[in-house]
Amino acid sequence: MIFTIAMWKDKAREYIDKNSDHLIEISDEIHRNPEIAFKEVKASRLLSDELKKAGFEVELGAAGMDTAIVATHPEQSKGPTIAILGEYDALPEIGHACGHNLIATSALGACLALGSMKKELTGKLIFMGTPAEEDIGGKIAMVEAGLFNNIDAAMMFHPAPGYTMTGRQGLALTEVKIEFLGKASHASGSPEKGINALDAVIQTFNGINALRQHIKSAARIHGVITHGGTKPNIVPEYAAASFYVRAITDDYCKELVKKLENCARGASSATGATLKYSIIEPSYQSRVMNKPMGDAFAKNLEAIGEPIIPLPPGSGAGSSDIGNVSHVIPAIHPYISICDNSIAGHSIEFAEASASKRGHEVMLNAAKALAMTAIDLFTDSQMMDRVREEFRRNV
Repeated sequence: MIFTIAMWKDKAREYIDKNSDHLIEISDEIHRNPEIAFKEVKASRLLSDELKKAGFEVELGAAGMDTAIVATHPEQSKGPTIAILGEYDALPEIGHACGHNLIATSALGACLALGSMKKELTGKLIFMGTPAEEDIGGKIAMVEAGLFNNIDAAMMFHPAPGYTMTGRQGLALTEVKIEFLGKASHASGSPEKGINALDAVIQTFNGINALRQHIKSAARIHGVITHGGTKPNIVPEYAAASFYVRAITDDYCKELVKKLENCARGASSATGATLKYSIIEPSYQSRVMNKPMGDAFAKNLEAIGEPIIPLPPGSGAGSSDIGNVSHVIPAIHPYISICDNSIAGHSIEFAEASASKRGHEVMLNAAKALAMTAIDLFTDSQMMDRVREEFRRNV
């Protein structure tokens, strides 16, 4: 029997529908047991076990990370190598408030559906489990280890509040830590003998706030004071803060990092406190969008009844280590709405939505759209050529 692309896609959807209850159970199990960066032991083992049962050759502990997964389907032939990526780390205290349980299970569902028909599909299929997206970015370590070198395209989905789209940009991100060393003294009896390190941190924030008027609208600089002293009657001899610097391009992000440093050095000069300025590596790169692959995902999504809902004008953007992947191979990171736009990402309400009936529905639809888009790439060499050409033009 000769299968058409439409028949392959129907077969993938049927597989996911038939196994929907089991996929929902996996998603909810990850949701009930939130694990932060590099501690995703239960999630990574659960996913690995499912892939092993389906016949995938599974490496748990890829790129030197105990919870990273590279699972390859043994049926391979000439054709493109497609990776479907899953994230599964949670946020501290508020659990899966970014919906990574849905991301992981949609990728699993897509790979299991494709694996069930892989004998007839050309090419190579890989599930890649990427830990610590909310921390240092496990994908970056996997890029640096060369795990994407022989992959032709990568894809994943991300849940969103109130919008569904395939072409959203992602900001480059660099983390900066500033520390000031002053001199302790009695804050009332002999304040003139002290050097206030906390004042230097506050002056840095003031300098950044003055800078905001003069930076591009999509850029972001936001930070927290991580240490501000011990008691009010002691002049703080040590204070520290952590900042995220984000921008639409990698070069502009580097420029803003330098401006932040200038603010901190000015605060050091003004207060007399000694500055220690540190850039925390690795940095997240900006996202290179791939329109042909994104358009294919959107078409498949609409075919299963998920409408495209654009972001309102002026909406901000976040950052992800998928940006680093998109600089080495074609990649997409589409979004699908799981709740009303009144709910913010990284909130308790979003965590609740990630285990809701709507969240389950989106996870299953995302699995279908991922599988269908992979089928497009496996079976349509001209589309794969367009994806590669778009990538070469944009990086």
